Amino acid sequence: MFGRLGNAVVRHPWWTIAAWLLTAVLIIVFSPKLTTQADQADFLPDKYESLQALQVAAEAFPQQEATTTIIVVKRSDGAALTDADVAKVTAVAAALPKPETVMTVATGPEMVSPNKKIQVIQVPMEGTDLDAQEAQSDAVVKLREALPGQLTGTGLEAKVGGDIASFVDNEDSFNKTLEIVGVATFVLIIVLILAIFRAPLAAILPLLAITFTMSVSMGLIGIAAKVFGFAADQSLQTIILIVLFGIGADYYLFLMFRYRERLREGDDPKTAMIAAVERVGEVISSAAAAVAVAFLVLLLAAFGVFSAWGPSLAIAVITMAITSLTLIPAVVSLLGTAVFWPSKSWKSKPEGSTARKLGAFVGRRPLVAALGSGALLLVLAGGSLGFKADYDFQAGFPQDTESAKAVEDMSTGFPPGLTTPVQVFLKSENGADLTQQQLDGFAASAKGLPGVAQVLPPAPGQSTKAIARVDLLLKENPLDNASISLLKDELRPAVHKAVPDGVRAYVGGQTAIFSDINAVNNRDLSVILPVAAILIALILALQLRSLVAPLYLVPAVLLGFAATIGSAVYAFQYALDKPGLTFQLPIILYLFVLAIGTDYNILMTARLREEAKEGHEPRKAAALAVEHGGPTVMAAGLILAGTFAVMMLAPVAMMQQMGFGVAIGIMLSAFVMSVFLVPGITALLGHAAWWPGHADKPKPLPDPTPRPSESELTGS
Repeated sequence: MFGRLGNAVVRHPWWTIAAWLLTAVLIIVFSPKLTTQADQADFLPDKYESLQALQVAAEAFPQQEATTTIIVVKRSDGAALTDADVAKVTAVAAALPKPETVMTVATGPEMVSPNKKIQVIQVPMEGTDLDAQEAQSDAVVKLREALPGQLTGTGLEAKVGGDIASFVDNEDSFNKTLEIVGVATFVLIIVLILAIFRAPLAAILPLLAITFTMSVSMGLIGIAAKVFGFAADQSLQTIILIVLFGIGADYYLFLMFRYRERLREGDDPKTAMIAAVERVGEVISSAAAAVAVAFLVLLLAAFGVFSAWGPSLAIAVITMAITSLTLIPAVVSLLGTAVFWPSKSWKSKPEGSTARKLGAFVGRRPLVAALGSGALLLVLAGGSLGFKADYDFQAGFPQDTESAKAVEDMSTGFPPGLTTPVQVFLKSENGADLTQQQLDGFAASAKGLPGVAQVLPPAPGQSTKAIARVDLLLKENPLDNASISLLKDELRPAVHKAVPDGVRAYVGGQTAIFSDINAVNNRDLSVILPVAAILIALILALQLRSLVAPLYLVPAVLLGFAATIGSAVYAFQYALDKPGLTFQLPIILYLFVLAIGTDYNILMTARLREEAKEGHEPRKAAALAVEHGGPTVMAAGLILAGTFAVMMLAPVAMMQQMGFGVAIGIMLSAFVMSVFLVPGITALLGHAAWWPGHADKPKPLPDPTPRPSESELTGS
């Protein structure tokens, strides 16, 4: 099948390119735009209490703030605020501008800290969509511009903090970081492929193909989202681009290494490309199927972000695979050996290469190779037992910004929970108005609940008095792992016990949302990993026609996944003494290490089988597979790992952890599993590795693809 495909593409390259261009234009022009959502809570299932709390809040507080910006005021000399200072701050709050998104600007004596060091001005803002975020950012800028003039000569100073202020402070550096990472990624890919092929055209071609595929994929994803009714978060497009850079570079190298190999064997350029498509077509399609299936398993996720990622990423992967087997071969067939210009290295096979030496070692000592690599992965995997999730995004940003300093100042007078209170919504079960006695009774009881430092006065509902809100301020950082665990295990159950008879409590707020996200993430990983493992095993069994090979290939991939998490734990939690790793890291590593890392195992096992079919005994087949397939795997792994390693330049902890984690995971997949562990085990098992199909059995096969005539190759 792939021989016929390669033959058709090489014989009709211009038709292939024209068909792609026409298809791309139609998709890009007529596809609907993908809908995005910004609030993580929007992706939680309805059964989770934090989401139910939001629904109750919308019922009773239709004008409830979406976010609150805080202005932290203190004396420049650090002394306690006087009554005159408090009066001045109250007057300043009344005089501050109130842009459209700002609901009110509120303060007063009740917002002075118990030690008189700090007074807070609260600026609640409405709106959760992207347009609202822009308006909220503009409001923060206007507040900052107005404050200095209002406080001149008063001996007071103010800093603006909160989530929106933090976004404003970090947006420029974040965008600049992304630009640096983007440029560095392009440069890295070009430099590494230049180093491999020593040819500028060969280095630029994959970037053009990936960019083209990205545009087509986003159009197809927009169509799928419209048809199946799903929305994505703002990170999806970035995730897709990174995935396409990863698998696109892999598939390109799979094809070009085999193309160069056939040229070195004496094939003319067009015959070499046909043979390359024929030989790697099954590998690329099987790898794409495995990765797409791994992504589609995300449809089983209860967290809506991941269930939207699944079909989107699967579409991108399949599109990239089709591009790699049609568009790229068509372009290269037109260029011929000029794709390697000015290098002449494609003409001769290198002698004494590193891959040959590694292959010889694995062939001579497969047991040492398997045990050594397996032991390394097991030691690293042990670190995963200490994994702790971290939900505090603000702590991961630079701490020298105004918003970070505002939080630091506020902590000298108020509990850390002031900026992110636990919101308890009390709702009468029979629809009657809640009495003041009920509200005061609950507020008094709440003061003694686990982790609570302060209880703010109850706020009756705006549209119904059957609902009220009571804000609980936690003693510790409301977004750290300890507070989230405390809410889930102790505070939430205690709140439910403390409510008066006939009243139901809904615990909400960011701490509660992250507590529920923690629960749903744990549930999703417990479902996704085993299902993905089973489906990938089925694909490997079909591709390799073996029931034995998947029994060690899939555990190897899962071991690599655990070793990657363990490496990140050792590096960040233990070596750098961080409180935890970003809660999104396991699913990110699933996407890039478990799913994409499967590519390398498929390529290596396919090469192991191919060498065995050539009549080589198991150890010799392993040596040759590493010699011939190792350079492809190592080059692809190096490019993908390098792409992610660039993210460690970012000043944001989440990006540093993602960059480190994925880079280490890909390196383990490419350099440890695929070069040592898998060939070593396969060599030890020998012929039994391919049971019951025994697809490694040497047998004379006629060339399934007749060599095209000169007139066929030229199209005349």
